[in-house]
Amino acid sequence: MTHPSKTPPSSEPSATGTPHNPVDSASIPADLPELEVQTLASCQADLVALQAKCGDLADQYLRAKADTENARRRAEDEVSKARKFALESFADSLLPVVDSLEAGLALKEASLEQLREGSQATLRQLVAALERNKVVAINPAAGDKFDPHQHQAISVVPSEQETNTVVSVLQKGYLISERVLRPALVTVAAAK
Repeated sequence: MTHPSKTPPSSEPSATGTPHNPVDSASIPADLPELEVQTLASCQADLVALQAKCGDLADQYLRAKADTENARRRAEDEVSKARKFALESFADSLLPVVDSLEAGLALKEASLEQLREGSQATLRQLVAALERNKVVAINPAAGDKFDPHQHQAISVVPSEQETNTVVSVLQKGYLISERVLRPALVTVAAAK
């Protein structure tokens, strides 16, 4: 039973986002039985606890949402940087090769033997740079089993070798981190 002089409690949210307490001790009519007063007080305490818990959960949600957004942004930045600078290490490995080629070309009176030695040294530098960056040659030996995943058969030739084996390599292939960059061009032994 409510008194006409009292205004009903507001259930509108306050400025903090939590609803006003719909029952307070001043709004409990004096003529309520003791059991109802205790029940009403218990409900009021439960409501206050639930409002506090709701506020805590809302705060945790906002923090988790902000953490997730920050993690997503950091991951996007790392992927962007990884793409942008992926070739930096590879390019750095190739700079000594460029230096060697430039030094060889700068020699005006080099002998054929000096040019050959310089070219071989430069090739060793280049192969080492490729291997440091996980680029490895595919160079099957004669008699190796033909592997269609790493070899490309240019022709099938009659041979004394076992059928479906490599007879000769026309061009080396290359792997990059276990993935075929270019298959080796090979001739394969024909069936007898």
